[in-house]
Amino acid sequence: MTAKESDKLDTAEDQRMYYPPRDLVERSNVMQWMKKKGFKTEKEMRAWTSRHYVEFWDEMARTYADWFEPYRSVVQWNAPNASWFVGGKINVAHNAVDRHAHSWRRNKLAYIFVGEPVGDVRKITYYELYREVCRFANALKSMGIKKGDRVGIYLPMIPELPVAMLACAKIGAVHVVVFSGFSAGAVRDRLEDSEPKVLVTCDGSYRRGKPIATKPQADEAIEGLKSIQKVVVVKRNGQETPMREGRDVWWDDFVGGQPASCETVAMDASDPLFILYTAGAAGKPRGIVHTHGGISVGPAFTTSWVFDIKDTDVYWSTADIGWITGHSYIAYGPLCLGATSIMYEGSPDYPDFGRWFKIIEDYGVSVIYTAPTAIRMFMNEGPEWPQKYDLGTVRLMGSVGEAMNPDAFVWWRRYVGGGFAPIMDTWFQSETGSQVIAPLPITPLKPGSPSFALPGYNVEVVDDSGKPVLPEQVGNIILTAPWPSMLKEIYKDPSKYKEIYWSTFPGKYLSGDKAKVDKDGYIWALGRGDDVLKVAGHRISNAEVEASAEKHPAVAAAAVIGKPDKVKGENIVVFAVLKPGINADANLQKDLKTFIRKTLGPIAIPSDVVFVDEIPKNRAGKPARQLIKAKALGQALGDTSSVVNPKALDGIPLIAK
Repeated sequence: MTAKESDKLDTAEDQRMYYPPRDLVERSNVMQWMKKKGFKTEKEMRAWTSRHYVEFWDEMARTYADWFEPYRSVVQWNAPNASWFVGGKINVAHNAVDRHAHSWRRNKLAYIFVGEPVGDVRKITYYELYREVCRFANALKSMGIKKGDRVGIYLPMIPELPVAMLACAKIGAVHVVVFSGFSAGAVRDRLEDSEPKVLVTCDGSYRRGKPIATKPQADEAIEGLKSIQKVVVVKRNGQETPMREGRDVWWDDFVGGQPASCETVAMDASDPLFILYTAGAAGKPRGIVHTHGGISVGPAFTTSWVFDIKDTDVYWSTADIGWITGHSYIAYGPLCLGATSIMYEGSPDYPDFGRWFKIIEDYGVSVIYTAPTAIRMFMNEGPEWPQKYDLGTVRLMGSVGEAMNPDAFVWWRRYVGGGFAPIMDTWFQSETGSQVIAPLPITPLKPGSPSFALPGYNVEVVDDSGKPVLPEQVGNIILTAPWPSMLKEIYKDPSKYKEIYWSTFPGKYLSGDKAKVDKDGYIWALGRGDDVLKVAGHRISNAEVEASAEKHPAVAAAAVIGKPDKVKGENIVVFAVLKPGINADANLQKDLKTFIRKTLGPIAIPSDVVFVDEIPKNRAGKPARQLIKAKALGQALGDTSSVVNPKALDGIPLIAK
């Protein structure tokens, strides 16, 4: 099918299916594999790989990863605990950097870093990346950091971030990256739990043209934390920065004089690589542990098959490395494939809404992976922005973070994808480590659906009794078999690992997300089924925001809900009960917003603060969030028998949708 034929299909009012260009299909990585294996159809291939997932993952592990010592067994599965690639010795730093630096790719670009200040560009080859990683790894070793030690990383999107991650991996240390948009309180919660010996941070960064201080936030976060022995500070924007003698050291001084080669430690496949904190339902972030073996295989395989990465591509994930998308699809997946990636520091609208499109034009980006929130923002500004630039290099696109609404799909494909580039709408989680439900470049697309479980995964959508749902019924997304990049554990809390993810449907992984399946078998992800907010593609715990609000000296109790927003997906709304004698006014609303922003960071700032006399609570004493949300949005309440103080619902006002 030609691009023109595909466009004709798209213009039909009753046509919901978008077909990828035939030349892309025929040349795709997955089609080459299918031909080699003798599969005639995508459906046949997906079904076989799911049934024979052990055999399939064995082949993917041998295809996408180098092993210091071969594994004896692909997987040992004693639900809910899985050991993948048993007996194998591996290190993701070898797969992501070392092997390329010592191959024909040594002079190939690994990263093109584009800083927010216009003209601030660094191009880093695989050989240069290798040398920087080795220097930082040797510096860590010189201060006694060893296998299993944790290293905290609180950095914006600058090259030192993946360098620090890879250096940790190289020597067997466990990195703990904290999103640079988090404020001191949220950073402290994560570092207090993980107990790193080193924190890597910077003087500051840029946001919409303004210098943003980072080091003072880091200092506040680690005040009194006994585990921290050293703070390594990158000079990024040159602003005046407080340095504590004996503890703080500039990055350049830390790595100065260190050798540019370093032995890579052979790790067991199940050894921890990183801890990444995700939203917990009890107000405390959960430390998700991922392994060297799983992250060497899952992200590389999916980057190759879903995004069809070739050596000639310039790939760009617009995510932040502080989240799982950045870990798997900026740091590890693309590097393990030897790809060239764009790494952009700043805002999509600085100095204007053409910044992203100029980057695509300047560097010939061929594959771009972004979030529906960003797409909707550009839609609101109009097509004149992408139309100003030559985007003819784009051949494939991706979406992540939340369900993509069909309007955004059609708009992005038309104005950025040239009317033909397919959009890989992906579903996965911090816990899964890599994409689970997604189209392939050979898949007919339905806007708004991530289509099917990827090869090698076993996914079902079931009702609360565990039975597969009928077409168009809403159910729970579960995985019925293990997969290589699955979480190993919740850090320091093994009982919660079983309770949260494996107890509802014994032996099966509960994602916490809802979905439906249509008559053609396409899965439609609908978002969280528990109390976790999705704001601009980021998962934020309702309870964590409530706990922040309740720390304000004027607040006695709080409940938090999400209000639909056409750009961000959800806005945060706080319902607060004030302590006796406190007057509710606009100044207090503003102060509470500022307080939450200071505690958790800009992503958690509420759009609305509503003062109420009482919080409706369930029999467990927790806010009845679903009923509060229904009342606030003017929806039918349904059964309210679970609320112990039903009159409190009457006090929840209607808020603008």
